[in-house]
Amino acid sequence: MAEMITLLVFILILCTCILKDFSILLALFLGLICFIAYSLYKKYTFIQIGKMLLSGLMEAKTILVVFSLIGMLTALWRAGGTIPFIIYHTLSLIDSRFFVMFAFLLCSLVSSLTGTAFGTVSTMGIICMITGRALGIPAFHLGGAILSGVFVGDRCSPMSSSALLVSELTGSDIYTNIKNMVKTSYIPFIFTAAFYAASSYVATSSSVSTDRVAIFAENFNLNPWVILPALVIVALAICKYNIKVTIIWSIISGIVICMYFQGMSLSELFSCLIYGYHAENGQLARLIDGGGLVSMGNTMAIIAISSSYFGIFRNTKLLDGIKQWSNMIARRSSNFAAVLVVSIITAALSCNQTLATMLTYEITNNIVPDGKQLAIYLENTVILVSALIPWSIAAVFPLSTVGAPTSSIIYAVYLYAVPLWNLFISFMDYHRYKRAMEA
Repeated sequence: MAEMITLLVFILILCTCILKDFSILLALFLGLICFIAYSLYKKYTFIQIGKMLLSGLMEAKTILVVFSLIGMLTALWRAGGTIPFIIYHTLSLIDSRFFVMFAFLLCSLVSSLTGTAFGTVSTMGIICMITGRALGIPAFHLGGAILSGVFVGDRCSPMSSSALLVSELTGSDIYTNIKNMVKTSYIPFIFTAAFYAASSYVATSSSVSTDRVAIFAENFNLNPWVILPALVIVALAICKYNIKVTIIWSIISGIVICMYFQGMSLSELFSCLIYGYHAENGQLARLIDGGGLVSMGNTMAIIAISSSYFGIFRNTKLLDGIKQWSNMIARRSSNFAAVLVVSIITAALSCNQTLATMLTYEITNNIVPDGKQLAIYLENTVILVSALIPWSIAAVFPLSTVGAPTSSIIYAVYLYAVPLWNLFISFMDYHRYKRAMEA
């Protein structure tokens, strides 16, 4: 009974904060107090509770370090001209009649390079929306394509915080996970691109003019060398270098690019690393400003508090009731189906991707004891499902950033296609196994 009351209070806190438009940090902090109170009710001491919180936080120590590095890296990619170069030279090659499809592909590319959905939507997502609206394409279509694209890389980039979190939780190798993610999503990816090409054909001019992004060429030295930090990420990721080492080398190359090609001083570089890139040109600032260590503060706080929950859940057995229910689903259908159902519930309750992932892991790790298998199940469910919840940060932030309606979630085909495709595969495997056992 105490478990049920605690979870209901937590849900009430979340719902209240959502309805009142309070910070998710406030909701998570109040939730933390709620779970501490439950632990005290279960006769745990303050010292034991502190150890629980610390153990949960330690689960995310790597992700917090990497997040700090990513914040600095994305600032350098902006300041050094890496992102402007990609945007400027890719848009000039686009046939505007299939712009929705290209918006999906471009956001997929940038998110795969940067590993961040929020960073991608703040750069390429805005560019695609501005350009697409100029072509007369509805925001509903563009918003869905952009939301799909930004989560391609958020799911399977070696720089992705969610991919790193899943790897840490399951004790699996991130590069093995990425390989499996590609294998289980290339058909949904192709389907999504084809769907956008077929359903969103726009009879306009045949190409997108670079005039719309000429501001990048006016304010940056777009020498081909500025793409080096992105190439470093790709090359070292292919060679399976440690992710922290990979990012650090990209940061070093980014510093060189900023100083040599963009003429930045050491003081400007330091400010950029900490506070992010800030253009003097107001129009440019709206398109490219961002990044920096400080920009990651709110997200890192969310991760830290969410991670501390994890220690309490693990030690107090608070989620045992939901575990039993998920076990029943797994027995009657498939393991993947159980993980998918749990992920929908946790994503709806937690309002953020990090906590939803940790809750789903904690509830389902007994169903799928193989860390490598559970990792791919989590990537194909909760990581994407979180962006389909209208009140989740994973959906609200990208859509509000580009000015797309909430209904664009309906058009985010990739976010549906991956879970449904893998659900179909899991049912096929389940029934084959069942027939084999009967035989």
